[in-house]
Amino acid sequence: MIPAGAISADSHVTEPPNCYIDYIDPKFRDIAPRIERTDSGEDVYVIKDMKKGVPLALLDGAGYSIKDRNARVGKITYEETRPGGWNPKARAADLDRDGIAAEIIYASVGMALCTHPDVAYKDACMQAYNRWLAEFCGGLPERLFGLAQTAVVSVDSAIEDFRRAKEMGMVGMMMPGEPVEGDYDQPEYDALWECATDLDMPICFHILTSRQGGFGQIFNPTRGHKMNGFLTIIRAVQDVVGLLTLGGVFERHPRLKMVCAEGDAGWMPHYMYRMDHAAKFNVEGGIIPGLSKLPSEYLKSNVWMTFQDDWTAFKTADLMNYKQLIWANDFPHTDSTWPHSQELLAAHTTELSEAQCQAIMRDNVAGIFNLPAGNKPWRMEKMAAE
Repeated sequence: MIPAGAISADSHVTEPPNCYIDYIDPKFRDIAPRIERTDSGEDVYVIKDMKKGVPLALLDGAGYSIKDRNARVGKITYEETRPGGWNPKARAADLDRDGIAAEIIYASVGMALCTHPDVAYKDACMQAYNRWLAEFCGGLPERLFGLAQTAVVSVDSAIEDFRRAKEMGMVGMMMPGEPVEGDYDQPEYDALWECATDLDMPICFHILTSRQGGFGQIFNPTRGHKMNGFLTIIRAVQDVVGLLTLGGVFERHPRLKMVCAEGDAGWMPHYMYRMDHAAKFNVEGGIIPGLSKLPSEYLKSNVWMTFQDDWTAFKTADLMNYKQLIWANDFPHTDSTWPHSQELLAAHTTELSEAQCQAIMRDNVAGIFNLPAGNKPWRMEKMAAE
């Protein structure tokens, strides 16, 4: 049973050196993603066919000031990362320090793999990660709950991935922004959504897992200041929401659960208005072909959103379905609120009722992922750091 405290709906790992090498299909072992040390003494994850490696400083940046974080860039080694990123026993102390009862675990290096052009390689890497993740979460089973990855090589292979993930104890599926064949709103994917519904496995779309708004656009924006690339991140998850909603996926599969991870949530009230506005502007009554109600109604029932320090999400909670809001701390990434999550939440939730806080910080995420949360408060009774 999960102890008292907030449940982070989006946390991550720092994949260790053996994550892919030891768990991958042997025929891919020589080219499996691996940690290598650069001439400057920095450890990076090297991935076949990717021009730039993934610096460990990017994956393990929680809790550092801007100055300290910049000082670590180009220098940090694997041994200098927090053990909690890859060791479940060490993770427990990190959870307690931030007042976190449990976490939904997403991949880190796996985000970059989502857009890898070599389909067979991507699939092999994700299968390896799933095997490693099952062991990681198994080291702290009452507090760590993993999301498997699927390359969506085909509808049939993705269905097998979902079934295998369920057997492994995973609570949902981390999806690439685009499948290998066609697109998610097309009828041939209905079999996959039926499988996800039958297994009660939420489909989770994290930022940085689409070609649009991916790592390449962030670091090399097509227009203007380099920070302009950072702003494309949210647009990518919005596109998936629009694709599934307007494509009738939620109409055909009303019990399908979709999670937009780390894309913030304060934009949702306006997004609902804008989508309904477009429908009403183009179709009498706003009911577009293939749907039986306004687009916003599907967003209120089928789409959950994770966010960290997006205070506008709390401010506008009454303008959307607050039971679809699921807070997260994003540990151990640079955008994380760790170890100051409780201070931040105290400031950001002043206008919410205790019932809303309980829902957003604990009950909503426990409900969508079927976690054994029990009737316990979102505030820890006593934090280990005290």
